[in-house]
Amino acid sequence: METTKSARKYDAGEVGSDLSEQIKAATKDSHIRAENTQLMLSYQKGQITLPQYKVLLCSLYEIYKVLEEEMDRNSSHPAVAPIYFPQELARVESLERDLEHFFGSDWRKRVIVPAATHRYGQRLRKIGKESPELLVAHAYTRYLGDLSGGQVLGKITQKSLGLSSKDGLAFFSFPGVTSPNRFKQLYRSRMNSIELTEQQRAAMLEEAVAAFEHNIQVFDDLQKMLSVTTETVHQSEVNAVKTSMFPSSPIMQFTVGLCVALTTIGMGLYAL
Repeated sequence: METTKSARKYDAGEVGSDLSEQIKAATKDSHIRAENTQLMLSYQKGQITLPQYKVLLCSLYEIYKVLEEEMDRNSSHPAVAPIYFPQELARVESLERDLEHFFGSDWRKRVIVPAATHRYGQRLRKIGKESPELLVAHAYTRYLGDLSGGQVLGKITQKSLGLSSKDGLAFFSFPGVTSPNRFKQLYRSRMNSIELTEQQRAAMLEEAVAAFEHNIQVFDDLQKMLSVTTETVHQSEVNAVKTSMFPSSPIMQFTVGLCVALTTIGMGLYAL
């Protein structure tokens, strides 16, 4: 399996004993692939669209909802407790505000996510019940990634969508973190202090790679979903134009056909 091979490349202490450094090394290739998905490239080019942003918010909400429920449930676990920072990092309430801003008060009925998002949530539920220490890999990948790029991506989103205020951008804001760099240092040091067996550490590296793979699949599925929606809307518009130009009534169809025929004959005679 590709994720297993990717993780085991860094299993022999090639990058030191710190868990954070080993995860960073193990996920390097996956990180690059995630940045090169169509959705993320749109962000890098400053071309994120409102439909892209709205479906992304929906999936992020579903992912964080499960992750934070499992983190809360396992908050006293020896591996989870050191990196449990709900006041500083929790994203669900921020995402709820953003979704309400774009979808209205009934936003819960309008949240649609692709299959990859459901698979991601199912994986988080499974490890939350069976191997809570593996939640660390997902928390590290998601929270520190969003904290690192939050301010930049927030500005890109605001500019791309032409938003005049910060409404709809709560996800990118971490009011409980005064210094992102110092907080990330604290988070990594706490993570590096977690005691793991050799087998658990190897599983952690594999899970970190799997976390990136889940995110890549979500990004790809979201883009496919948008492409299908766009094509459906386009086809509906084409059909509407055809219907308006060529009415379905038999009498009207005969009339239109007769007019076309007479026009064709007239043009032929003129050409002669």
